[in-house]
Amino acid sequence: MFLSGTLMTVFIALFGVLLGTILGLLLSVMKISKIKVLQALASVYVEFIRGTPLLVQVYIIYFGLPAIGIKLDPVLASIVAVSINSGAYVAEIIRGGINAVDTGQLEAGRTLGMSYYQALRYIVIPQAFKNILPALGNEFITIIKESSIVSVIGVADLMYNANTVRNQTYLPFTPLLFAALIYFVLTFGLSRLLKGLERKWAR
Repeated sequence: MFLSGTLMTVFIALFGVLLGTILGLLLSVMKISKIKVLQALASVYVEFIRGTPLLVQVYIIYFGLPAIGIKLDPVLASIVAVSINSGAYVAEIIRGGINAVDTGQLEAGRTLGMSYYQALRYIVIPQAFKNILPALGNEFITIIKESSIVSVIGVADLMYNANTVRNQTYLPFTPLLFAALIYFVLTFGLSRLLKGLERKWAR
C-alpha cells in the first residue's frame, strides 16, 4: 500500500508541476504584456490562488464544480487543483526569471525583425528557464509535500494509505512515521539531484 501510495503522490506532483508550469508560463507572459486587461487578469488570479489554501481549492474543484455540471473523479480533481495552485507560484518564478534576463536580449531580437512575442519565445524565455530550473525543482518538492491534502477527497496517495494502515493495524505512530520517512526520502533525494544539476550547469 505504501508503494502504490508513493507512486500516486509522485504522479499527482509530477503532473501538477508540468501543467502548473504551462499555466504559469501563460500567466507570466500575461503579467509582463503591455495589455492592461491581461495584466489585471493574471494579477487577480495569482493573488487569489496564493491567498487561499490548497485545501479550499481542492474542495471547490471536487465538491463545488458538480453544482454546475462538472464532475471529476478524485485523481483528476486533485491534479487540476494542484496544477491551478502551482500555476500561480510558477508564474511568479517565471516572471522573475524573465525579468532577470538582460533587456538587451529582447532588443536584439527585435532588431533581427522578430515581434515582441517571438523575441520572448525564442530568446528570452529559453534563457529564463535555465535560471529558474532550481526554483521549479523546489516547487516540485513543495507539491510532493502539500499534495497530501488530496487524501481528504479519497485519493489513495501516500497519506491516505498510511491512514488506512493505521486504522487496520491500530498502530498510532508506525504507519505515519513510515509515511514521513518516505516523504523525506523523496524530497531529500530530489533536493540532492537538483543541487547536482545546479553544480553541473554552473561549470
